[in-house]
Amino acid sequence: MNKKQKKMLIRILLAAFLMILMNFIPAAGMVRFVLYLVPYLIIGYDILIKAWKGIRNRQVFDESFLMAVATIGAMALAVYEDGDYTEAIAVMLFYQIGEWFQSYAVGRSRRNISELMDIRPDYANMEQDGNLVQVDPDEVEIGSIIIVQPGEKVPIDGVVTEGNSSLNTSALTGESLPRDIRTGEEVISGCINMTGVLKIRTTKEFGESTVSRILDLVENASSRKSKSEDFISKFARVYTPLVCLSALALAFLPPLARMFFLGLPAEFGDWIYRALTFLVISCPCALVVSIPLSFFAGIGGAGNAGVLIKGSNYMETLSRTGCVVFDKTGTLTEGVFEVNAVHHNEMEEEKLLEYAALAESASSHPISKSLQQAYGRPVDRARVTDVQEISGNGITAQVDGHVVAVGNAKLMKRLKVEYKDCHHVGTIVHMAIDGAYAGHIVIADRIKTHAEEAVAALKSAGVKKTVMLTGDAKAVAEQVAAELGIDEVYSELLPEGKVQKVEELLEKRSGKEKLAFVGDGINDAPVLSRADIGIAMGAMGSDAAIEAADVVLMDDDPLKIVKAIRISRKCLRIVYENIWFAIGIKVICLLLGALGIANMWLAVFADVGVMVLAVLNAIRALFVKRL
Repeated sequence: MNKKQKKMLIRILLAAFLMILMNFIPAAGMVRFVLYLVPYLIIGYDILIKAWKGIRNRQVFDESFLMAVATIGAMALAVYEDGDYTEAIAVMLFYQIGEWFQSYAVGRSRRNISELMDIRPDYANMEQDGNLVQVDPDEVEIGSIIIVQPGEKVPIDGVVTEGNSSLNTSALTGESLPRDIRTGEEVISGCINMTGVLKIRTTKEFGESTVSRILDLVENASSRKSKSEDFISKFARVYTPLVCLSALALAFLPPLARMFFLGLPAEFGDWIYRALTFLVISCPCALVVSIPLSFFAGIGGAGNAGVLIKGSNYMETLSRTGCVVFDKTGTLTEGVFEVNAVHHNEMEEEKLLEYAALAESASSHPISKSLQQAYGRPVDRARVTDVQEISGNGITAQVDGHVVAVGNAKLMKRLKVEYKDCHHVGTIVHMAIDGAYAGHIVIADRIKTHAEEAVAALKSAGVKKTVMLTGDAKAVAEQVAAELGIDEVYSELLPEGKVQKVEELLEKRSGKEKLAFVGDGINDAPVLSRADIGIAMGAMGSDAAIEAADVVLMDDDPLKIVKAIRISRKCLRIVYENIWFAIGIKVICLLLGALGIANMWLAVFADVGVMVLAVLNAIRALFVKRL
């Protein structure tokens, strides 16, 4: 609890104690009124001040005004009838208890987001004249070398040039398991260095780094309201003045009708009491407070679990997802090519890989890197001469005096080398040495660890259709789709082809179901924008994809897609529970109040009790770990 919450709790306990104590003090008349006025002012002075400021600023119709009018009226009736002051104090007391619960719930949700916001680095270490100097991260240029010591946050995205360590990524991903990092690997800002000293060459400016993008997304999330929130805001603006006029009519029209048309006693006191009860019951606190709080809690809980949802409007859309469309590379697969097999080789497998790695040593292509990684030793470029890259075909080079050709089937045809087809799925790299076919190497992208589990979990969560779009060859795409259990697959697509396919799928939707697209590359940005809900892989996804997306998964784990959908559905379920519960109880109690059946104590339950229950229900949206 913060200081404000502690102060309010003391006021609540003190007012409750004095209210109970007054029942044991024999007093009457003005003395009794003054004694009861003490706990009333202790618990309600701030509400009265807010109500007065609202009247002065011509913003009259809010819950403070309703509570002030209802409780002052109840006190006045008690003075007039020498009745019970307890009701007026209890109304204010329980209202403040409800406000305290609301404040605590918002504080809890804010702490979740604050933990995420705590990833903002205060400084970056740079070496100057042999000493470490702390500089503002904004001042660090791309390509600079920064030093991150154990216990410090990684301030800017980059590549490790020296050192090995473990990184705590829980603030970004929600996962407690540390990630081991070595020289040559990429690191993202916001992680905490746990063990060794790291030297990092920055690849982005601070403003474009992962941590800055995350903070920007979180800070702007609350500005994007859902239809439910907009409805509640508009509802409160119309509802509050309407119930004030209704209460006024209830206070005076029935007594006047009794007096002038029925010849009965007016009984103004009874009808004013009913009107005051009606006012207390009518406070829209439960709706106005609990609905935005539910979304706020849902966004905060999701953020703490490594799922960034940019606004409650996207939360609402995500909850209706009926079709999930995946990009392949980098989304369902690692986007990291590796050697899977060597076939029909006329020499030792290790020697063939050595020649392939040496011939490809000058290339930065992912396939070249995978060959060098499979070779697994330092490459001596002095052994390689006369390198010629033939666009769209491959490479020829002199390696240890031998003419080595590495490439696709087109290269073999070009060199008039008879090659052997491969029936395995993947990228096939054929090799010829001194004009004779030497074999081929199968290279394929690795499927992500949780990809198959994620697709199965989506189906069990009620997603009716899963689709994969890719620019890869048909055979590769179909094999990956079959392995993962994807329902439909479309291959050999250019970026505009992906947009076209998504538009076709959007036309085939049924009812209120929404289509989500999951991608990570810069070429996915147009599709992410076109889908009903765009989900981007945030850890290694492109800036354009993250900017275009509505939901960002901070650790690139496909299972987080299922978690995001379940979080949104739980949040919306809580919202609708609160809406129907609050409106249902209000309507019943308003009718009972107007008929004179409900007293001020029932009004307290209808207003404050419903609000407390709705707020406690809204807090459940924070707890997403087990989803």
